[in-house]
Amino acid sequence: MKSFVVIGCGRFGGAVAKTLYSLGNEVLAIDRCEETIKEIAEEVTHAVQADVMDETVLKDLGLRNFDVAIVAIGSDLEASIMATIVTKELGIKTVVAKALTELHGKVLKKIGADKVIFPERDMGIRLAHNLASTNILEFIELSPDYSILEITAIKEWEEKSLVQLKLSTKYRINVMAIKRGNSISISPNGESIIKENDILVVIGNTKDIKRIEQKVGE
Repeated sequence: MKSFVVIGCGRFGGAVAKTLYSLGNEVLAIDRCEETIKEIAEEVTHAVQADVMDETVLKDLGLRNFDVAIVAIGSDLEASIMATIVTKELGIKTVVAKALTELHGKVLKKIGADKVIFPERDMGIRLAHNLASTNILEFIELSPDYSILEITAIKEWEEKSLVQLKLSTKYRINVMAIKRGNSISISPNGESIIKENDILVVIGNTKDIKRIEQKVGE
Protein backbone atom coordinates (compact mmCIF):
# COMPACT_ATOMS: atom_id res chain seq x y z
CA MET A 1 0.00 0.00 0.00
CA LYS A 2 1.25 3.46 -0.92
CA SER A 3 0.31 6.80 0.56
CA PHE A 4 -0.88 9.65 -1.65
CA VAL A 5 -1.80 13.25 -1.01
CA VAL A 6 -4.08 14.81 -3.61
CA ILE A 7 -4.12 18.61 -3.57
CA GLY A 8 -7.10 20.02 -5.44
CA CYS A 9 -10.15 17.76 -5.54
CA GLY A 10 -12.14 19.06 -8.46
CA ARG A 11 -13.38 16.70 -11.17
CA PHE A 12 -9.91 15.40 -12.08
CA GLY A 13 -8.30 15.43 -8.64
CA GLY A 14 -11.40 13.97 -7.02
CA ALA A 15 -11.50 11.08 -9.49
CA VAL A 16 -7.80 10.37 -8.90
CA ALA A 17 -8.20 10.44 -5.10
CA LYS A 18 -11.26 8.16 -5.07
CA THR A 19 -9.69 5.68 -7.47
CA LEU A 20 -6.43 5.46 -5.53
CA TYR A 21 -8.39 4.87 -2.33
CA SER A 22 -10.59 2.21 -3.95
CA LEU A 23 -7.39 0.38 -4.95
CA GLY A 24 -6.43 0.06 -1.30
CA ASN A 25 -4.09 3.01 -0.86
CA GLU A 26 -3.95 5.63 1.88
CA VAL A 27 -5.20 8.92 0.45
CA LEU A 28 -5.22 12.40 1.99
CA ALA A 29 -7.42 14.78 -0.01
CA ILE A 30 -6.87 18.53 0.36
CA ASP A 31 -9.04 21.30 -1.08
CA ARG A 32 -9.86 24.82 0.01
CA CYS A 33 -13.55 24.36 -0.74
CA GLU A 34 -15.47 23.03 2.26
CA GLU A 35 -18.25 21.61 0.11
CA THR A 36 -15.78 19.66 -2.02
CA ILE A 37 -14.16 18.17 1.08
CA LYS A 38 -17.56 17.15 2.49
CA GLU A 39 -18.41 15.36 -0.76
CA ILE A 40 -15.19 13.36 -0.91
CA ALA A 41 -14.63 12.72 2.81
CA GLU A 42 -16.10 9.21 2.91
CA GLU A 43 -14.32 8.06 -0.24
CA VAL A 44 -10.73 8.73 0.92
CA THR A 45 -8.72 8.02 4.07
CA HIS A 46 -8.63 11.64 5.24
CA ALA A 47 -10.06 14.84 3.77
CA VAL A 48 -8.90 18.27 4.90
CA GLN A 49 -10.04 21.76 4.01
CA ALA A 50 -6.92 23.91 3.65
CA ASP A 51 -5.55 26.79 1.61
CA VAL A 52 -2.41 25.61 -0.18
CA MET A 53 -1.18 29.20 -0.30
CA ASP A 54 -0.57 28.85 3.44
CA GLU A 55 2.73 26.96 3.51
CA THR A 56 2.53 26.43 7.28
CA VAL A 57 -0.76 24.56 6.99
CA LEU A 58 0.68 22.11 4.46
CA LYS A 59 3.71 21.47 6.64
CA ASP A 60 1.50 20.89 9.69
CA LEU A 61 -0.41 18.18 7.80
CA GLY A 62 2.70 15.99 7.79
CA LEU A 63 2.94 15.75 4.03
CA ARG A 64 6.59 14.71 4.21
CA ASN A 65 5.43 11.23 5.21
CA PHE A 66 3.61 10.58 1.92
CA ASP A 67 5.04 8.62 -1.02
CA VAL A 68 3.42 10.62 -3.80
CA ALA A 69 1.83 14.06 -4.12
CA ILE A 70 -0.62 14.83 -6.91
CA VAL A 71 -1.11 18.56 -7.44
CA ALA A 72 -4.41 18.63 -9.31
CA ILE A 73 -5.29 22.29 -8.89
CA GLY A 74 -7.18 23.71 -11.85
CA SER A 75 -7.15 27.31 -12.97
CA ASP A 76 -5.30 28.88 -10.01
CA LEU A 77 -1.77 28.85 -11.42
CA GLU A 78 -0.24 30.51 -8.37
CA ALA A 79 -1.71 27.91 -6.02
CA SER A 80 -0.59 25.11 -8.36
CA ILE A 81 2.97 26.42 -8.36
CA MET A 82 3.03 26.99 -4.60
CA ALA A 83 1.74 23.48 -3.85
CA THR A 84 4.35 21.95 -6.17
CA ILE A 85 7.18 23.91 -4.55
CA VAL A 86 6.09 23.08 -0.99
CA THR A 87 5.58 19.35 -1.62
CA LYS A 88 9.06 19.10 -3.15
CA GLU A 89 10.62 21.11 -0.33
CA LEU A 90 8.98 18.81 2.22
CA GLY A 91 10.81 15.90 0.64
CA ILE A 92 7.98 13.98 -1.02
CA LYS A 93 9.79 11.67 -3.41
CA THR A 94 7.38 11.88 -6.34
CA VAL A 95 5.34 14.96 -7.22
CA VAL A 96 2.90 14.73 -10.13
CA ALA A 97 1.41 18.05 -11.21
CA LYS A 98 -1.49 18.87 -13.51
CA ALA A 99 -0.86 21.57 -16.11
CA LEU A 100 -3.36 23.51 -18.18
CA THR A 101 -0.96 24.82 -20.83
CA GLU A 102 2.48 23.99 -22.19
CA LEU A 103 3.90 27.09 -20.47
CA HIS A 104 2.33 26.09 -17.16
CA GLY A 105 3.85 22.64 -17.61
CA LYS A 106 7.31 24.06 -18.25
CA VAL A 107 7.10 26.15 -15.08
CA LEU A 108 6.03 23.13 -13.03
CA LYS A 109 8.97 21.14 -14.40
CA LYS A 110 11.38 23.96 -13.60
CA ILE A 111 10.30 24.13 -9.98
CA GLY A 112 10.68 20.41 -9.41
CA ALA A 113 7.61 18.44 -10.53
CA ASP A 114 8.73 14.90 -11.34
CA LYS A 115 5.93 14.39 -13.83
CA VAL A 116 3.62 16.88 -15.50
CA ILE A 117 0.31 15.71 -16.93
CA PHE A 118 -2.16 17.41 -19.26
CA PRO A 119 -5.49 15.63 -18.62
CA GLU A 120 -7.56 17.61 -21.11
CA ARG A 121 -4.95 17.43 -23.88
CA ASP A 122 -4.20 13.76 -23.30
CA MET A 123 -7.89 12.85 -23.25
CA GLY A 124 -8.30 14.69 -26.54
CA ILE A 125 -5.42 12.74 -28.08
CA ARG A 126 -6.84 9.44 -26.88
CA LEU A 127 -10.34 10.28 -28.11
CA ALA A 128 -9.01 11.26 -31.55
CA HIS A 129 -7.10 7.99 -31.86
CA ASN A 130 -10.09 5.98 -30.72
CA LEU A 131 -12.45 7.70 -33.17
CA ALA A 132 -10.04 7.41 -36.09
CA SER A 133 -10.15 3.62 -36.18
CA THR A 134 -12.75 1.10 -35.07
CA ASN A 135 -9.95 -1.33 -34.13
CA ILE A 136 -8.21 1.08 -31.76
CA LEU A 137 -9.63 0.58 -28.27
CA GLU A 138 -7.12 2.58 -26.24
CA PHE A 139 -4.13 4.78 -26.92
CA ILE A 140 -1.87 5.88 -24.06
CA GLU A 141 1.07 8.18 -24.68
CA LEU A 142 3.72 7.29 -22.09
CA SER A 143 6.10 9.97 -23.34
CA PRO A 144 6.71 11.84 -26.59
CA ASP A 145 8.63 8.76 -27.78
CA TYR A 146 6.70 5.75 -26.49
CA SER A 147 3.06 4.70 -26.42
CA ILE A 148 0.82 1.78 -25.54
CA LEU A 149 -1.92 0.69 -27.91
CA GLU A 150 -4.84 -1.64 -27.23
CA ILE A 151 -6.05 -2.99 -30.53
CA THR A 152 -8.50 -5.58 -31.83
CA ALA A 153 -6.69 -8.14 -34.00
CA ILE A 154 -7.14 -7.47 -37.70
CA LYS A 155 -8.35 -10.23 -40.02
CA GLU A 156 -4.98 -11.08 -41.56
CA TRP A 157 -3.49 -11.77 -38.10
CA GLU A 158 -6.06 -14.41 -37.17
CA GLU A 159 -4.89 -18.02 -36.73
CA LYS A 160 -1.25 -16.97 -36.95
CA SER A 161 1.34 -17.12 -34.20
CA LEU A 162 3.30 -14.12 -32.98
CA VAL A 163 6.40 -15.68 -34.53
CA GLN A 164 4.68 -15.85 -37.91
CA LEU A 165 3.40 -12.28 -37.66
CA LYS A 166 6.86 -10.91 -36.78
CA LEU A 167 5.32 -7.78 -35.28
CA SER A 168 8.55 -6.89 -33.48
CA THR A 169 10.54 -6.80 -36.72
CA LYS A 170 7.83 -5.71 -39.14
CA TYR A 171 6.36 -2.94 -36.97
CA ARG A 172 8.97 -2.70 -34.18
CA ILE A 173 6.36 -3.21 -31.49
CA ASN A 174 6.23 -5.67 -28.60
CA VAL A 175 3.08 -7.51 -27.53
CA MET A 176 2.65 -7.07 -23.77
CA ALA A 177 -0.57 -9.03 -23.43
CA ILE A 178 -3.38 -10.76 -25.30
CA LYS A 179 -6.94 -10.48 -24.02
CA ARG A 180 -9.41 -13.18 -25.01
CA GLY A 181 -12.85 -12.88 -23.52
CA ASN A 182 -12.43 -12.73 -19.76
CA SER A 183 -8.89 -14.14 -19.79
CA ILE A 184 -5.61 -12.36 -20.36
CA SER A 185 -2.19 -13.73 -21.26
CA ILE A 186 0.66 -11.55 -19.98
CA SER A 187 3.95 -11.58 -21.92
CA PRO A 188 2.71 -14.19 -24.44
CA ASN A 189 5.36 -16.37 -26.11
CA GLY A 190 6.04 -16.58 -29.82
CA GLU A 191 3.85 -19.66 -30.26
CA SER A 192 0.72 -17.82 -29.08
CA ILE A 193 -1.95 -17.94 -31.77
CA ILE A 194 -4.06 -14.87 -32.49
CA LYS A 195 -7.78 -15.61 -32.64
CA GLU A 196 -10.75 -13.64 -33.94
CA ASN A 197 -11.72 -10.79 -31.57
CA ASP A 198 -8.47 -11.07 -29.60
CA ILE A 199 -7.28 -7.79 -28.15
CA LEU A 200 -3.55 -7.09 -28.27
CA VAL A 201 -1.85 -4.70 -25.88
CA VAL A 202 1.33 -3.48 -27.57
CA ILE A 203 4.09 -1.04 -26.69
CA GLY A 204 6.51 0.71 -28.98
CA ASN A 205 7.91 3.90 -30.38
CA THR A 206 5.08 6.36 -31.05
CA LYS A 207 6.04 6.61 -34.75
CA ASP A 208 5.82 2.83 -35.12
CA ILE A 209 2.56 2.75 -33.19
CA LYS A 210 1.10 5.20 -35.69
CA ARG A 211 2.04 2.84 -38.52
CA ILE A 212 -0.05 0.17 -36.84
CA GLU A 213 -2.96 2.62 -36.59
CA GLN A 214 -2.71 3.33 -40.30
CA LYS A 215 -2.67 -0.39 -41.02
CA VAL A 216 -5.78 -1.20 -39.02
CA GLY A 217 -7.56 1.85 -40.37
CA GLU A 218 -7.34 0.63 -43.95
